[in-house]
Amino acid sequence: MPPPVYELLPSAEEDKTSEHSTRRTHNNRVKKVLFHVLAVAAVMFVVFQGLRSFVRSSSKFLHAPPCHGRNLSSLPSHFTLPSGAQIPSVALGVWKASPGEVGPAVETALKSGYRHIDGAWIYGNEAEVGAAIKKSGIPRDELWLTSKLWNTFHAPEDIEPALDESLAHLDTEYLDLYLVHWPIAFKRGTSNELDVELTANPYPTWAKLEELVDKGKIRNIGISNFNIARIKNLTANPLKHKPAVNQVELNYWNPQPELLQWSKENGLLLEAYSPLGSSDQVKETLRVPEVLAIAKELVITPAQVLISWHVQRGTIVLPKSVTPSRVVENLKVVALPDDLFNKLEEAATSHKPKRILNPSTGWKLDFDVFDENLPF
Repeated sequence: MPPPVYELLPSAEEDKTSEHSTRRTHNNRVKKVLFHVLAVAAVMFVVFQGLRSFVRSSSKFLHAPPCHGRNLSSLPSHFTLPSGAQIPSVALGVWKASPGEVGPAVETALKSGYRHIDGAWIYGNEAEVGAAIKKSGIPRDELWLTSKLWNTFHAPEDIEPALDESLAHLDTEYLDLYLVHWPIAFKRGTSNELDVELTANPYPTWAKLEELVDKGKIRNIGISNFNIARIKNLTANPLKHKPAVNQVELNYWNPQPELLQWSKENGLLLEAYSPLGSSDQVKETLRVPEVLAIAKELVITPAQVLISWHVQRGTIVLPKSVTPSRVVENLKVVALPDDLFNKLEEAATSHKPKRILNPSTGWKLDFDVFDENLPF
């Protein structure tokens, strides 16, 4: 019978050494696993950040106008008036906006970021505009509201009641801007009987408006449809408050470069109504070859090209629409590169100007309201 084989049992000291070695090996494995996990997480984080940066830059490239190394200074969101007030450079115009359409248009505009609404007593829609503004919940001090004094209210005693009616309809205690709608005064109670005296001398009308500024019912006063001769006729008087703006027809067909230049030289801001032309001209305006070429190059719409051009000319622009998508579209302006801006400016000013709105015949005047040679 072979002798038994005996295995030596480890001593206590050897047993401790073996236990420590096993633990050390286990700990090393855990550390390696953790290291690999952290390394993988770090790589994934770097990849994720890279992908996110790429998506953002790609989105910007796809949706923003290309730079081409040109001057792309940003367009002003506001202009400064003589009073120091900041007036938004793009407004929603509500002229010819029908009942039932103007309210939703104003609501859409305010939700989209508009803070400037341009209206008038004669438009007949101020109550609906006021209801839409109230529904929006936007604080009054964040809005810019404009209305206009109609021709039959130029007599000083008729001005404040007319203003109060607009204030009541708009549900506000003051207007940010109140304009003399036309440099033509009609006699009270008539539709178009000329008040020769107040038309020839608008100072009594203006002096009453200045009182209402001091009274707090109006923050700024201005004019509309005044040519250079009529502006000089007004400002020759000792005015306490200068005209803040002159709202006139400005568009591709009637760019009025002389009035624009004179106004800049004399510190008078212009507002452009019918900026895309009349309702009969819009389609033609949006098909102008230069406009289409710029829209294609900058990846924006033709309407955005024209509205941007107006702001870049240094004018407030008042596009009117009741179509929600167009209301939103019209607010998005971009700076045109200098060469493209100059190209459009040259195209607009090289053809014979064509005015869209001239009510002289309809009012049965024996003179043209836009004639630089005043009849009085």
